[in-house]
Amino acid sequence: MNTMDIAKKMVDLCRQGKNMEALSTLFADDVISVEAAAPPGMEREARGLSAVKAKGEWWMANHEIHSASLTGPWPHDDRFIVGFQYDVTNKPSGQRMKMDEVGLYQVRNGKIVREEFFYCMGK
Repeated sequence: MNTMDIAKKMVDLCRQGKNMEALSTLFADDVISVEAAAPPGMEREARGLSAVKAKGEWWMANHEIHSASLTGPWPHDDRFIVGFQYDVTNKPSGQRMKMDEVGLYQVRNGKIVREEFFYCMGK
């Protein structure tokens, strides 16, 4: 698959709520994931597919999702961007918030090898 094929497949799976399937099928074993800020008790950077899956599982366990939508993908050579919009409640704090996030993905040899997230949280 080329970059756009991977991008479209990832967006399609995520729109269906199959984020873990997207990770398992489209991401390289040595993927690197970089957050704009370190999640509580974690580093900003997660290395390896198991670490990225664990970060995703932590996020799902700590947030109640009221709504989610995706925009894109927008390709550029071996990279693409996807926009994510969430309305969630952080379970530990009970705080409800809207998140607007962009993910930048890099593809090599038919797999996603790097993802970087950019976001701000509002009310």
